[in-house]
Amino acid sequence: MFSVRGRGAARLTAATLVSALAVSGAIAFAGPATADDGGATATLGGLKESGKIWIGDEKGKPINGGLFDLSVDGGGSLQAYCIDLLTPTDAGTKYRETDWDKSTLHDNPNAGKIRWILQNSYPEVNDLNMLAGKAGVAALTGDEAATATQAAIWKYSDNVKATPVDPEAKALAEYLVAEAAKAPDQEEPKVSLAAAPASVAGKAGDRLGPVKVSTTAADGAVKVSLPADAPADVKVVDKDGKAVTSASNDTELFLDVPAGTPDGTTKISLQTETEVAIGRVFGSVEGHEQTLILAGSSKSTVNAEVTAAWAKKGAIPAVTVTENCAKGGLDITASNEGDEDWTFEVKGVSFTIAAGESKTVTVPVPEDTAYDFTITGPNGFSKTFEGVLDCKTAPSPEPSTATPSETPATSATPSETPSTGTPSETPSASPSTPAPSTTTEAGTTGTTGGGLAETGSSNATPMIAGIAVALVLAGGGAVFFLRKKKAAGQ
Repeated sequence: MFSVRGRGAARLTAATLVSALAVSGAIAFAGPATADDGGATATLGGLKESGKIWIGDEKGKPINGGLFDLSVDGGGSLQAYCIDLLTPTDAGTKYRETDWDKSTLHDNPNAGKIRWILQNSYPEVNDLNMLAGKAGVAALTGDEAATATQAAIWKYSDNVKATPVDPEAKALAEYLVAEAAKAPDQEEPKVSLAAAPASVAGKAGDRLGPVKVSTTAADGAVKVSLPADAPADVKVVDKDGKAVTSASNDTELFLDVPAGTPDGTTKISLQTETEVAIGRVFGSVEGHEQTLILAGSSKSTVNAEVTAAWAKKGAIPAVTVTENCAKGGLDITASNEGDEDWTFEVKGVSFTIAAGESKTVTVPVPEDTAYDFTITGPNGFSKTFEGVLDCKTAPSPEPSTATPSETPATSATPSETPSTGTPSETPSASPSTPAPSTTTEAGTTGTTGGGLAETGSSNATPMIAGIAVALVLAGGGAVFFLRKKKAAGQ
């Protein structure tokens, strides 16, 4: 969770392979999507409240840790802590709401304990006197409470010994770690807004769907709309065929496409305002930045989108893409709602989907790698996806004899950093992690609201690589770009 790291290194563009097969028509979904996730998107601001934390033994120079603030696209604000200690981040980084199984928490047995800490500490518990009493100290400030909470979270997210320098914050951190170890694990919170599946298809004269809405918003609070250029007679309806302009949790939506409607596509847009649940994960949209976990939310604007395509005859594809951390790649689900077979090839393997069938292909993507690809199909169908596969916390660096340096949250210039120490045992079975070193690139450290503290990483320049994967579909193609960014600890 620490200070701004510059993006001065050049990005290599992956080589591309484009299908030479001709396509007809002009059916395309403009603009990229970040996989097929709904929810909140936000921009990282800075450290709102923070303090110094030792990683490992209580000696050497500590690093900074505390509470981040983010501004929600469309309105609203969020507060979050870091759950990826050794990975840097930048002010201005775009983040999106995502599920635990698509993040660094996907294989963490202590994820429920992290949520318990969030629910029972600052800022969710804003009574500092009550927290002080639980910690057995006379008083706590917001900075001390935030520092303690971050240190306790790192115990379970990164398997390190994290000790606040301030004695009051240290006492609260020890209380939180001990109580979380005894408390029942908390379940993953619900998404603020999502629609599944995120892509539907069918023939004119049919109802396309169903699409199930999931949301934490109040009943009827989700606005449902079509773009201005949607065909006049095409409308969103409920299961009874009644036109709808709003939805609730578990609502099923359909797109009614009258017979005779020319082949085409449209998007169903969903939007509402709601508080995002404590414990939701936020991952970087554009590159390998540290993963955050939500600690507080105002009422915020959240969105979801469904693409829809229809045709009179032939294969009619629908495609969704989701990140699969367990398998280390992207699940590409392609269905065919037409009346002809649809054959496509993925990395040399050919798949045929009969009319009415659906298949899922997992395409491997290297960890910490951004993806950017477009899938095209019959009748000019085209859908673009962008994101980054970030499923693991950065690995601990090898112990070094070099003297590290540390960047205070209030400074834009390099200063000293912590020496490595021997961490204590943690609840996880994996080995303890040595303390990170942190570096600052002159002229690139931000000072937003006092500046971010820089996340610990090795002193090596971040690795940037390009890998191209081509997905070739019959009647179209898929161009796949991969970009390695900020491989911390390498």
